[in-house]
This record gives sequence, structure tokens and C-alpha cells, in this order.
Amino acid sequence: MSYTAPIKDMLFVMKELAGLPEVAALPGFEDATVETAAAVLDESAKLCGEVLAPLNVEGDRNPSVWKDGAVTAAPGFKDAFRQFAEGGWQGVQHPTDYEGQGLPKLIATPCVEMLNAANLSFALCPLLTDGAIEALLTAGTEEQKQRYVPKLISGEWTGTMNLTEPQAGSDLALVRTRAEPQGDGTYRVFGTKIFITWGEHDMAKNIVHLVLARTPDAPEGVKGISLFIVPKFLVNDDDSLGARNDVHCVSIEHKLGIKASPTAVLQFGDHGGAIGYLIGEANRGLEYMFIMMNAARFAVGMQGVAVADRAYQKAVAYAKERVQSRPVDGSAKNAVSIIHHPDVRRMLSTMRALTEGARALAYVAAAHSDIAHRHADAAVRDEHQAIYEYLVPVVKGWSTELSIDVASLGVQVHGGMGFIEETGAAQYYRDARILPIYEGTTAIQANDLVGRKTLRDGGAVARKLIARVGETIQELAAQDDVAFAVMREQLAHGQQALANVVDFVLANAKQDPNAVFAGSVPYLKLAGIVLCGWQMARAMLVAAREQASDPAFYGAKLATARFYAEQVLPQAAALEVAIRSCKGGEGVLALSEDQF
Repeated sequence: MSYTAPIKDMLFVMKELAGLPEVAALPGFEDATVETAAAVLDESAKLCGEVLAPLNVEGDRNPSVWKDGAVTAAPGFKDAFRQFAEGGWQGVQHPTDYEGQGLPKLIATPCVEMLNAANLSFALCPLLTDGAIEALLTAGTEEQKQRYVPKLISGEWTGTMNLTEPQAGSDLALVRTRAEPQGDGTYRVFGTKIFITWGEHDMAKNIVHLVLARTPDAPEGVKGISLFIVPKFLVNDDDSLGARNDVHCVSIEHKLGIKASPTAVLQFGDHGGAIGYLIGEANRGLEYMFIMMNAARFAVGMQGVAVADRAYQKAVAYAKERVQSRPVDGSAKNAVSIIHHPDVRRMLSTMRALTEGARALAYVAAAHSDIAHRHADAAVRDEHQAIYEYLVPVVKGWSTELSIDVASLGVQVHGGMGFIEETGAAQYYRDARILPIYEGTTAIQANDLVGRKTLRDGGAVARKLIARVGETIQELAAQDDVAFAVMREQLAHGQQALANVVDFVLANAKQDPNAVFAGSVPYLKLAGIVLCGWQMARAMLVAAREQASDPAFYGAKLATARFYAEQVLPQAAALEVAIRSCKGGEGVLALSEDQF
């Protein structure tokens, strides 16, 4: 089956939960109406459903190929990328000053979701280009912006980020790639970078590598890292392409999933040095790279939502067709399609509820980002930026973790056929497995949530969000219905669990850091469960108000939210117990190194 974008649900979340009308009222976003959003999503759905989704299996079976330093993209990818670029999809959220469309992140986000749901391997190329654009717009000179950004937005060129080295994975203090100044403003770059997504390919005329490296006089550690532009082909003053730069792909990886996305090993400087150009100030490279990283982390969270939705759609289609066994309630004498069986319903409802909750939280985060960038009041901008930054590790970490669970359930719904590659369910499971790893593992996201996002402000943003959950709980109390009573009770338990854990983190971080960080991933998951549950509760309130206008759609919203309340939110209490039991670290740290 192909992919059908859930446009109706996307628009519901954008309008009712993320506040698209309020975003459209921001300076510069006046054209970002609900009608505009609907038109953009319709066109995106056509490209993703008709062009990209059919290539997903083909790319898995016949992935990108490396030969003599060159990489040929999977069959059909080059033409698909041409259509993607010509449609202007790379520039949806980028500034009109550089030939982008200048639409809000809130409208770009469902387009990103569709792209990844249709073809995750393909979508990784635009994802990295987005990050390169963001870094250049933030830290590049005006000359660098004018030279590179329009070409990246047009899709004529693509971008990468080069952090990891054989000895330096997540610990970037160990980066050894060096950049030697040449006296004319350029640098010669020498070193090896690994795990470079779409680091070499034939889909675009040039590849703009953003590379972390050290200058000769740089201080040790992360404080001595600078960021450089190192294009595959040098760019002449008239913006035409010049000579091939001294950067070469020496191999690509053989991977569990996302096989059509070439993951390159890049060698810089084997023939005299790759010419690079400093971005911003020397020794501030990690700061600039984190601009790319933050954009990428949010996008990877959307990949989690996307793969989960694609796996759900496939599982539902199979469950409606596969006839197996009579129903346990005796309602039919003959075998029925498996969607009639209670446990299959449980699995499908779990897949649906987790996906809808994660989608809602991510879109809400995107709206906070838009307000942070465009609101006229600086204090309001700062408030929303802080909320967005708190939510990014949750969106990235929780959405990617649940994508594995959802894709695994998709295999389970298929039974033995799910374990057979020809069925297609296994690819989503394999593809999803990288998502909690790259752009910072779940533990790195969780450490960020604890350190920068909870401890640094004394829990201010966390408590602000917890208070807003409380406001929704009060709204639920006004509804005289058992489903709302269930949601109110379970969301209140979840809210209290999250509040208790935030207090635990704040109280113990200094005297017992091992205990706090041993519970950091459970804290992130707890935040994801509760904050997504909050969005499901908000959706319930809208559905109750609008149900008469579309009983099927809003009835499904109410039922899915109730399922989330009954089956997902109760996990919050268990996570709280697990986190707070880490005090002293006796359990998590009880085994000595030799005992493992």
C-alpha cells in the first residue's frame, strides 16, 4: 500500500491545539491562514503519496551504491528529488529574502511529517539541508548567506553537517579534524568524518559540508572547535561551480535500515587540504552547530511521528483484510478479519493514540517556535522560546522511542507475515531503530532535559507547563461524561507524577547527580506521556464541542483520547516510582563493573 497523509487530523491539530490562527496574526505570517495551510498540505500529500512513497520499498531493496568515490542514489530518487526541489518544498519555512516561502514552522512541520512518512531515507537529505540553512542564516556573513542559502533552498545544492569522527562520537571534545589558516581568509581542512548522512550523492550539483574542526591555536576541548563551510565543488565569484574540493567519500555504511540514505565516510585533505571558510567567530563552532542540531532534533522527532503513522496505516489495512479465527464473544460463527479481536484492537489503538499524542505535542512546539521568532513583544518571544527549547528533547526523545514500539506493534499485528520482508512492515521497524540514536541519543536528550532545561532555570518552564496541564484538568471537570472523568483522573495523576519528579531532580541534582541522571530517560518519557496526554485532553474538549458537525471524526478523537487516558497515562505513576527509587543510585548502580 502507499501512504495517505492524515490531512484532516493534521489540520485539526494545527488549528485547534497549536493555534494556527494566532500564528497567522504574527508579523510576516499574515498569509498563513487555515486555507493556505490546507492548500499546502494537499500539494505536499500529492508529492509524498504519488512520487516518494512508491520509492520507499525500492530504495530499501536497491539502496544507494558507492563506486570509486562516487555515490549513485537509489533508483528513482534523483528524479524524485528534482520534483521535490522544483516544487519549492525545501524552502517552505525559510525566509523570502533568500527565495524561500517564509511560511511558519507550524505549516512546514506537517510537510516534514509527510515527507518522512512517505520515504524516510529520502527525507534525510532535505533534513540535513534545513540544518545547514539554519546555521548559515544564524552565523554566516551576508556574503556567505547570499552565496549558499538560495542554492540550498532551491535544491540545486544540498547540505550536510560533519561532527562525528572515528574516535569522537557524541563527545565532540575529542574532535581532531584541523583547519589551517592560509592567510587569505581561507583554511585548509584535514581529517576524517564518519556517519555523514547524504555526504555524497548524485541528486544535486553541489554538496555544502558544514564541518567542525580545530585551528592550530585553538584551546583544548569543546571550547576550541570552529565551524567551516567546505563545499564539494568550490564556488566562483559569479556563483558558478569551480574545481572539485579535496573532500572525498571513501565508503558508505551497510546499515540495518534507512538503506537508501547513503551514510558516508568523508576524507578531507588527502591531496593538499580541502578549502574551507570559517563561519562566524573562531572557537564558537559548537554553539553554531547546535543551531543545526536543534533544528535536526526537532525534525528527527517528526520522523518518529511519521514512521509511527506509516506503520499504523499499514497495520490497520492488514488487520481489516486478514481473516483469522472466530471472535471470542461468539458474535460470528465463522472466522473474521483480525481487527475484530480485542488484542488486535488494543495494539492498533495503542499505535494510534501514541502517534496522535506525539503529533499534537510536536505541532504545539512548532507554534511556540513561530511565536518566539515573530511576536512583537520581546518578553513574549523569550517565554515561548524557553517553552520550545524545553519541548525539543521531549519531542525528539519520546517520539523516536515510541516509534520503535509502534513499528514493533505493526509487525506484531501482521503476525508471522510481519517478520517477512516482502510484507513491508519490517522496514518501518528497521528504519525506526536509528531515530533514538542519531542527532543525540535518548540519553543525551534526557541529560539536556535535566541539565539545560530543568536545572538551569530552577524548573520554571517545567512548572509553567505543569500548571497549564492543571488548567486543562479544570476544564475537564466541567464535562459530565465518564470519558472525561477518566481523562481528568489519569491526567491529574500524571501531572502530579511529573511535578514530583521535577522536584526530585531539583532537590537531588547537586548532592546525588548519579541518581538524577540514572532516571533522566524515564523523566523524559514521563514528560512525553503526560504532555502528550495533555494534548489528547485538549483534543477531547474540542471534540465534545464540535462532535455534532462531524460525528465520525470527533467520535474517533474522543475514543482515542479515552484509550490514551486508560492505557498510556497510567504508566506515568510507574515511571515516577522508578525515578524516585534511584535516590542514592543503589539499584541502578548496584552492580560493580566486574559483575557485569
